Amino acid sequence: MSSLTRATPSISAAVRAVLRRAAEVYRDSPATATQLRDQIDRLDEPLRVAVAGKVKAGKSTLLNALVGEQIAPTDAGECTRVVTWYRDAASPRVTLIPHQGTPRQLPLIRADGRLEFDLRGSAPDDVERLVVDWPSRSLRTTTLIDTPGIASLSTHLSARTIALLAPEDRPSEADAVIYLMRHLHTTDVRFLESFYDWGGPAAAVVNTVAVLSRADEIGAGRLDAMVSARQVARRYRAEPKVRRLCQTVVAVAGLLAQTARTLRQAEFSALRELAQASRSELDSLLLSADRFVAVSAHPSVPAQTRNALVERFGLFGLRLATALIRQGHRDPGGLAEELVRRSGLDELRTVLATQFTERRDVLKARSALLLLDRTLREEPRPEAHQLAGEVERILAGAHEFRELRLLAELRAPDVALPPEVRSDAERLLGGHGTAIPNRLGLELDTDPDQLREAVITALTRWQRRAESPLSDRAASDRARVVVRSCEGMLARLSPRALSAEQGKPH
Repeated sequence: MSSLTRATPSISAAVRAVLRRAAEVYRDSPATATQLRDQIDRLDEPLRVAVAGKVKAGKSTLLNALVGEQIAPTDAGECTRVVTWYRDAASPRVTLIPHQGTPRQLPLIRADGRLEFDLRGSAPDDVERLVVDWPSRSLRTTTLIDTPGIASLSTHLSARTIALLAPEDRPSEADAVIYLMRHLHTTDVRFLESFYDWGGPAAAVVNTVAVLSRADEIGAGRLDAMVSARQVARRYRAEPKVRRLCQTVVAVAGLLAQTARTLRQAEFSALRELAQASRSELDSLLLSADRFVAVSAHPSVPAQTRNALVERFGLFGLRLATALIRQGHRDPGGLAEELVRRSGLDELRTVLATQFTERRDVLKARSALLLLDRTLREEPRPEAHQLAGEVERILAGAHEFRELRLLAELRAPDVALPPEVRSDAERLLGGHGTAIPNRLGLELDTDPDQLREAVITALTRWQRRAESPLSDRAASDRARVVVRSCEGMLARLSPRALSAEQGKPH
């Protein structure tokens, strides 16, 4: 990772040091000391990202698309009622962790390419979580947590998800959240608000991304359905209430994304056979799922194959895949790549990289400090006074935390700033990605000299705003935070810093 994208390492080091001192202070409380040491280990773990949303929002389907394998059950079985962690490992393994008793391994069962779970007599209510270890490049930097669907904030299953993401007695076990919705519903807003309250607003905005997860349904499965879905996503992004509760909204056709990332040769061959039909014949065949799977609908593609295709692709995916084959996509790899791009998954992965992965150290450090702060208040010790002061200094003094707080503040509807000024501040603060080019709205391969020139221009602009006699104290304070962000970029772009970076082993 270059100096243009690396996060400041001092936060993790400072948090690690204060956690070690705290674990020593609480050595007479084994449970608390263990919890604090776990937080130290967590600083080195992949980012934990929970996938949450209402029932039937497509959480497991999107998780499979992100991983690139069908390892999360997508049916309405008992396992969808259990919180399930997916993490990278050298070999596959499924472990059941009960609320009471000893963890035990479950058998690995594959059926038609899908991973299935057998709880072996355990009731879902007795299971704290399942942990799926799976060799996956996609899971090396991110542990994904699949959560039970939310029917309402009061149901038993919904409570499991809320207990994971917004517990009353501790910080969340997840560092960030992907929240899925089919349309913006009152339940979605209420759940996002409940999570927003966790730990204060500073983290909630930048560690929550909303996804229109069945985006092709917005356009009734038409070939241009994703165009309509992206327009809806843009409209949601502009809504003040949504802006206050999450970082952005992305449209994704989850089923298409999952199928494209797991496309099989036999499926491609069947799609190519279908694409040879005339346009009018194929359009008629794809008017409805019932018509498509009818026994005599297509003589050269068996009804069983068509039934499997419609389950895997949906009508939108079938229309799009056959259209792309007619346009010249003659091999499975090329078709899969284009389907992934058209599904919106690439855009989501870019958002996750810029919003979550680049802030990994800051999000993890904040989770650890929230836990320590709660511990110091609930289990006071004479020696803890100094620790409390250190936690406060880190939270108040680290510029990365000031950026988070200001990003949250800028998204509040009562901040009186012209839209272009607000947008400029959000970008410079890392709201669209923490890499220097992202902060400046430039391409990632922009020459350092051009980056320096752009930073100096932004720095001058915001220094004027900070020092303007027309700015009140709050406006000046906000401007100074942006100025500090610009100064940090300028320091990282200095010839000495770039030379030092180039001399390091990669």
